[in-house]
Amino acid sequence: MSKVIAALVAVAMLCVGLYLGGHPESLPQPVRDVFVDDSTSLQAQARDVIKDNFTRKVPNGQLDDASLRGMVRTLHSRFSHYFSKRENQLFRESTSGQFSGVGMTVTERKRGLLVVGTFKRSPARRAGIKPGDVITRVNGKSIAGKPEEASTALIKGRPGTYVRLTIDPRSGETRTVRVRRERILVPVAEGTMRRANGRKVGVLQLASFTSGAHGQLGQKINELERRGAQGYVLDLRGNGGGLLDEAVLTSSLFDPQGVIVTTDGRKRPKRIFNATGETVTRKPVVMLVDRNTASASEIVTAALHECLGAPVVGQRTFGKGVFGQVFDLDNGGALDLIVGDYFTPTGKNLSGKGIPPDVRVVDRPSTRRDEALDRALAEVPKAKRRNGC
Repeated sequence: MSKVIAALVAVAMLCVGLYLGGHPESLPQPVRDVFVDDSTSLQAQARDVIKDNFTRKVPNGQLDDASLRGMVRTLHSRFSHYFSKRENQLFRESTSGQFSGVGMTVTERKRGLLVVGTFKRSPARRAGIKPGDVITRVNGKSIAGKPEEASTALIKGRPGTYVRLTIDPRSGETRTVRVRRERILVPVAEGTMRRANGRKVGVLQLASFTSGAHGQLGQKINELERRGAQGYVLDLRGNGGGLLDEAVLTSSLFDPQGVIVTTDGRKRPKRIFNATGETVTRKPVVMLVDRNTASASEIVTAALHECLGAPVVGQRTFGKGVFGQVFDLDNGGALDLIVGDYFTPTGKNLSGKGIPPDVRVVDRPSTRRDEALDRALAEVPKAKRRNGC
């Protein structure tokens, strides 16, 4: 009998503990001072006041999401975000190189999302969406000032469903298009052969640094090597970055030797990433970049420029210079926080500065020619390769 009573008492105490854990304001003040953090108590109090008194019923998840977003906003860090459970799922899909959406690459702007490019045979391209367009509304709701991840999460969705995008083009009137979502397999790496001053030059395009990107790029280089490529243009225009390890492995394909990048942070020990993995080519390479070349793309550009002497053609790069880490939360969401800075092989931090081009050229959207690519091709025969940092 005594064992039964003890068990019932234990269960009762557990229930009381659970209740008080979720309602710390019910504790006596001396006990609360010892066991409850004031900020936690204040948040619980505010949540209960809203739930008990607001004119409409508010789901707990909505209040939690809003609270977490508010915390991150107080950091005033452009590159730090809170992802809800759904946004976190879509973010994980996008870094794997496969997701359901309309097939375009975008970057954040004050008015919404700037379209950097659209994939071949994608719903976005079929709908007439073009680079330079700015998406200002999704399903009628303004996305001005929203983080890129939150805005793209609204565009993505189940295959076969539709999304309405309001588009402000470079010229002409604002229009709204209805686009059918599809399962998108991101064409991470592409390779074509061109000629420049009688020489065969391989043009390599890398869309992002998702998992396995370096392997796909290495395959393209191998194909072009077998076809007799005498040099390369690595086109990183519109590539907003991705995984740090992929940036190191991608740089290593061109055999820069030595240091690729160094990272350092308040709670992160200084770490040096050296070239590693398979070297695929030792031919000269020219980097083709623009203002949307950022993060991991800048790591690769700086490594090949500083270690191999690869000329940089195009526009000054974005200038991110910081790296983040994603922390999963118990509610299925995540915190994407900036945790440190990264430095090029010669010790430069690119934050707010970017990488200036050796040859400045801008592609004119009004022409059929790609003036920037043409200039990069012309630089390949003149490129002088160095051997490591």
